[in-house]
Amino acid sequence: MTREVLRARLERALRPALSPEAAAWLGRAREKIAGDPGAAAVLLPAAGRRCGRGPLPDPPGWTADDAARVAMLLELPCTGDVLAARLADLYRHGDAQERRGVLRSLDALGAEAGDAALPLLHDALRSNDSRLVAAALGPYAAARLPGPAWRQAVLKCAFTGVPLAVVAGLGERADAELTRMMSDYARERTAAGRDVPPDVARFLEAR
Repeated sequence: MTREVLRARLERALRPALSPEAAAWLGRAREKIAGDPGAAAVLLPAAGRRCGRGPLPDPPGWTADDAARVAMLLELPCTGDVLAARLADLYRHGDAQERRGVLRSLDALGAEAGDAALPLLHDALRSNDSRLVAAALGPYAAARLPGPAWRQAVLKCAFTGVPLAVVAGLGERADAELTRMMSDYARERTAAGRDVPPDVARFLEAR
């Protein structure tokens, strides 16, 4: 997904969700970041207060502040290693909501940042925050996360109750090794007298 495609999608989603005042604030914030990428460090934390935190119908699972943060990040006027370093700095110093925004921006910015943004995924996937785990498993992870790390991330979703539906490219990347890992997990649950999560059962039935 390109910046332009994701930008248009977020603008459509935010249009009915934002008040005129919130929309004006977001427009100014995007312009500031386009002219001064350092402004993102101040503006991203304000997204929830200025744009609200209500759920959006699209993208699924996103809130207004998620979309506003990503819309702002799409205005960063840099690419390659410079972009990756800027995103890493925002991620490192951000709270959970800001980190989620950085991870979700990789849906579009990941292709420009290349493998240099992979450390952000690895950090998020080590987290106990299921929201970060879910945000990390978007199209960027599907395209670039190495096989062993990707399989462990999918298994972590099963362990922590993150719906497998959030895993981009699951149908395309799932292989025999992931199926074995999921089967082992399901057997362990059954042997312990515990239910197998429904989406894990559906995954195995489809294999």
